Amino acid sequence: MADSRFHCPVFASNQLDDPQFDGIILIAKCIDSLPATLDSLKIPLKQYAEIDHSTNHVVILHTTLPSKRLIYSATGPLNRDQDDIRRYADAAGVGVQRAIDAGCKSPLLVCVPEIYTEVEKVTLLGALHTLYVPIEVRVDVPSRVSKFNKLGFYGENLQKTNEIIKICSGLENGRIIARDIGGSDPERMAAPNVAAYLEEVFANSCIKVSVISGHDVFEKDYPLLAAVNRCARLVERHDGRLIILEYEGEGPIDQTLFFVGKGITYDTGGADVKAGGHMAGMHRDKCGAAAVAGFMEVLSTFKPKGLKVISALCMVRNSIGSECYVADEIITSRAGVRIRIGNTDAEGRMVMTDVLCKAKEMALDAVNPHLFTIATLTGHAVLAMGPSYSIIMDNGPARKLGTAYSVQNAGDVMGDPFEISTVRREDYEAAKGPSEYEDVLQCNNSPSSRTDRGHQLPGAFMTMASGLDKHGNDSAKQIPYSHIDVAGSSGPFPGVPTGTPIIALATKYVLGRL
Repeated sequence: MADSRFHCPVFASNQLDDPQFDGIILIAKCIDSLPATLDSLKIPLKQYAEIDHSTNHVVILHTTLPSKRLIYSATGPLNRDQDDIRRYADAAGVGVQRAIDAGCKSPLLVCVPEIYTEVEKVTLLGALHTLYVPIEVRVDVPSRVSKFNKLGFYGENLQKTNEIIKICSGLENGRIIARDIGGSDPERMAAPNVAAYLEEVFANSCIKVSVISGHDVFEKDYPLLAAVNRCARLVERHDGRLIILEYEGEGPIDQTLFFVGKGITYDTGGADVKAGGHMAGMHRDKCGAAAVAGFMEVLSTFKPKGLKVISALCMVRNSIGSECYVADEIITSRAGVRIRIGNTDAEGRMVMTDVLCKAKEMALDAVNPHLFTIATLTGHAVLAMGPSYSIIMDNGPARKLGTAYSVQNAGDVMGDPFEISTVRREDYEAAKGPSEYEDVLQCNNSPSSRTDRGHQLPGAFMTMASGLDKHGNDSAKQIPYSHIDVAGSSGPFPGVPTGTPIIALATKYVLGRL
C-alpha cells in the first residue's frame, strides 16, 4: 500500500478469489477482450450476454467467487481516431459508483488494458476521483468520511502493481488538495483559511510555506492585486493572502519552474457585478491556485531531484462595496506599466500580473527557468474548446522549446487533455492603451465569451503588464512563459473539481525524474 494520507487506502492483489474483497469491479473494452487468467469473470459475463446483448454499459451480477458481486463497466469499442484513454477513467468512475450503490466497502478493481500505454494508472485515477469525499463532508459528517474502507487493485505482477499504486496515490493526494481548496465554499476556503490549511498540509514536509498579507505590503509590491483586494480587506476573514510555496530537490538544480495561480475565493464581478444568476459557482474561481497547491503536494510526495519550484497562490476575494476598484481607474503595475481598468470582472489577470512580474525578476537569476500562470480565467475558454479541455499558450521562448506540445502530449498519455492556442499580434494590439492616459488596457467592457479571441487576450495583457514582453525572442535574456486556462477543464458545477492540470504537469516535470 502506498501513502494514502488523504484518500482511500489502495492495496495490490493478484488473487480474484481473495476473501477480503466484497466485490470485483471489472473495466474492459468488451467481454471478448478478457484474457484466460480472468476466465472466472468471463464465464458469468458470457452467460449474462446470452440474455442481454447490450453489455456496453455497467452491469452487476452474482459470481461464485468469495466477493459474490461482479460489477462490469465497459469502455465500449475504442475508435483510435475518436476515442482516447479517458474512456478507461470514465468507465472506472461509473463502475466504482455502481459498487458504492450496491453497498460494497472493500472491492477489487480489475483493469484489462488495451491500445494505450498507461491504462492501469488512468483507470485507478478514475476510480480514486469518484471516491473523493469533499472536505466539508469529511469534517462535518464523520460518518461519511470514506466511501470505501479500502480498494484492491488487481495485477499479476505485484511489484509492478504496487509501483502503479504508489504513483497514482501521490498524484491523487495532489488532486485532493486541489479539490479541497478549489471546490470548498467561499467561507471555508477564504484566503486566510487557505493559508492555514496549506500550513497544516505542508507542516514537517520539504515544502516551505510563507504567507504575505497586509494592504500596505500589497500596495507597495503588488499594486494590481491590492486594487482587487481593496474592498475585501475591510472584512478580516476575507482579506487576501499571497501564499508562497517553495520546493528544492536534492542535487544540482537543472530546471526552475515558477507557477502563479489565480485564487479568487469568490468572484462577485466587483463593481461590474455578475447578474442574471451568473454568480453561483464563483467559489470555484480559485481552481488555478488550487491546482498549483496540488502540484506542490506531488513534489512533496515524490521529491524529484534536480528540480526547483517556486509557486505563488494569489488568494483574493473580488468583493462589492464602497472600496471596490472600478472601471476607468488607472493603476501602475509592479513593472511600471500604467493600466486602465476596463472591467472589474477581469480580476484574475489583475491578481496574477504583479506576482508574475516578481517571478520574472527571480527568473533572471534562476537555472533554466520557465514561468506559468494557471487560472480559471475566461468563459471564452469554455466556449472555444468545450468543458473538458485545458488551454495552454506559449510566449515566443516557450514556443521554441515546444512547451505547449510537450504538455499536451503528457496530458494525452495520462488522460488530462490540453488544446493549444497562440497569442498573436491582434491580442497585443487589443491590449494596447487606446489613449495617452494609459499604456495597457486591462479588458474591454464585454464578457470574454462575447470578445473575439477572448481567452488569448489575457495572455497578451499579462505579458505586457508584467514586463515579460521585454524578455521575448528579441531579448538578450529570454524567459519562457506559458499561460494555462482551466476554466473549462476544472470540473462541472455543481460537482467535484477535476484537479487538472496536475496530472499533465506531473507527467512532464516529475515522473520522468523518479
